[in-house]
Amino acid sequence: QVQLVESGGGLVQAGGSLSLSCSASGRTFSSYAMGWFRQPPGKERECVAAITWSGGRTYYSDSVKGRFTISRDNAKNTVYLQMNSLKPEDTAVYYCAAERIEPGPPRLYLASYEYEYWGQGTQVTVPS
Repeated sequence: QVQLVESGGGLVQAGGSLSLSCSASGRTFSSYAMGWFRQPPGKERECVAAITWSGGRTYYSDSVKGRFTISRDNAKNTVYLQMNSLKPEDTAVYYCAAERIEPGPPRLYLASYEYEYWGQGTQVTVPS
C-alpha cells in the first residue's frame, strides 16, 4: 500500500509556472507507475501525464504537451509535474495516482480506473 501527498499548487498568472510534487510513503515506490490527473470544476478527471516505474517512458495529453513535464526520483519517493506557460484552462484540482506495476514490459497507465491509489489533490488556479 502507498499513501500519496501532493504539494505545490497555488495561484499563478497566465504564462507563469508551477511545480507540483507528490510524495509517496513506503519502500517500494519504484514498483509503481505514476500519473498526474486533473479535474476542472464541473468536468471529468483527465490524465495529463503518466510515467513508468523507471521513468523511461512518459505520456502527455495533447492539451499539455510541450508545456508540462513529468519526472520521478525513486530515491526520494517523489514524482513531479513541472507546469510552464500556464493557461486559464489549466485551472483544476491536480491529483497524483499510483498503480503497482504488473510483470512484463513497463507500461503507462492512462485511465483513472487503472489507478488504485490517489492523493488528496492540490488546487491550481490560473486567472483569466
